[in-house]
Amino acid sequence: MIDLHNKVILVTGGSRGIGAATVLTLAQAGAYVILHYSRARSSAQAIAQEIGSDRCYLVQADLAVANASHKLWQEAIAWRGRIDVLVNNAGIIQSAGIDDEMWDSAWQTTLQVNLIAAADLCREAIKHFRDRAGGIIINVASRAAFRGDAPDYMHYAASKGGVIALTRSIARGFAADNILAFAVAPGFVKTEMADEVIQTYGEAAVTRDIPLGKIAPPQDVANVIAFLASGLAPHATGTTIDINGASYVH
Repeated sequence: MIDLHNKVILVTGGSRGIGAATVLTLAQAGAYVILHYSRARSSAQAIAQEIGSDRCYLVQADLAVANASHKLWQEAIAWRGRIDVLVNNAGIIQSAGIDDEMWDSAWQTTLQVNLIAAADLCREAIKHFRDRAGGIIINVASRAAFRGDAPDYMHYAASKGGVIALTRSIARGFAADNILAFAVAPGFVKTEMADEVIQTYGEAAVTRDIPLGKIAPPQDVANVIAFLASGLAPHATGTTIDINGASYVH
């Protein structure tokens, strides 16, 4: 059992899917968890109630708004006066092909939420961790960062490719400050966010190239994040852990 007792962990996008599973898993391992959400307040409250208000703190922020990350960080850190682990999980995926009139806004919003907001939070974390002799950053990327995605989701793949480069740069640049940075790269995971893709292409098409033959449950990702948050493998800093049923191995 991973022991995260007394660690304070901020999880963005923690009200649903991978984020919700991660929040619950971290709390079960003993962590104090700060659950960030954007719109799903009722879901966030239900999770916090299950964990207990003494171990789970809610923070609302719309990461599609520029500079929202700074306010989120300040509110989060005020709860216990510190953050030991940052989990950048919040993300969006929306369809926008080259002939779609929503192309510009889809790119801008996707990059803002998936990459820029994550980078802003990484910046806040790095500054905080340097004053505390270290810390851990875990960024949730995607299989699409490495193999690309369908034409209607190029912006999503590009944003997640940026997350990988960001993570590796942090690992290389701040290891001397005892700041560890990891990425996890899920393939398709059974979440509401993946529903649009499944509805468009069908579940059979999604699972066709997954050797395990099924879409991953959010718990698989949560378990990996909990291990990385433990700090038990510091020399793995900079690495990406694939969670895709061997559908893409690199």
